[in-house]
Amino acid sequence: MKAIIIEDEEPARDLLMKYLEPFNDIEIIGQYIDGFEGAKAINQLKPDLVFLDIQLPRLTGIEVLEILDHAPMIVFTTAYDEFAIKAFEKSAVDYLLKPFSRDRFAQAIERVKSRISSKHPQEQSVQQLAENLTTDSFLNRIVVKTPKAMVVIPVDEILYLEAQDDYVMIYTSESRYMKKQTMKYFEDRLNAEQFIRIHRSFIANISHINKLEPYSKDSYIAVLRNGAKLSVSSTGYKSLKEILSF
Repeated sequence: MKAIIIEDEEPARDLLMKYLEPFNDIEIIGQYIDGFEGAKAINQLKPDLVFLDIQLPRLTGIEVLEILDHAPMIVFTTAYDEFAIKAFEKSAVDYLLKPFSRDRFAQAIERVKSRISSKHPQEQSVQQLAENLTTDSFLNRIVVKTPKAMVVIPVDEILYLEAQDDYVMIYTSESRYMKKQTMKYFEDRLNAEQFIRIHRSFIANISHINKLEPYSKDSYIAVLRNGAKLSVSSTGYKSLKEILSF
């Protein structure tokens, strides 16, 4: 079984390597200190298992999950118990809260081996796992993977989002980016005082809305500052009225 470690603290990496010594059937093929390099390694090396910290430089552990092409088994290692929620129990192999003992680590390895021996399919993809992970804070950036690079988009630069089947198209003033995610995910995690679901197909950054024009009896068109025109449903219109107080 091939595994990689994504952990920014050297003592934590050393401890994982020490705890792994008795497990001759696990080969560590890489260690990475930030989420960006770790995500690239997962997609390139396609390990069976990843020991993944949550709080990482450049990209967080959750952001890493969102841009993976390969779906390894995930064992989370973190000092932040605020992330220990049911989504981990359902989707990750295990969750190790630092500091964890050798015995607790061995239990995680046994769970990994049990998953393999039973040929138990992953209950959810890593993208779905990322979608189920919730925090108390709103998104302040979105990470997307393009054919040439990984792009970090500050949410303030987003004009609007558009549903595209199983994907969401994210529009900025400079470009547009496709991300495999759901509109519901963004509706729940973007600040509702800034981003409004104005239509089943659109979430708009209200700071970029220039005016509303009537389109039919129960619908409107939102005209953005860059000239883009978005459909507004009756429900979306009510939401805009509430937040903009007109």
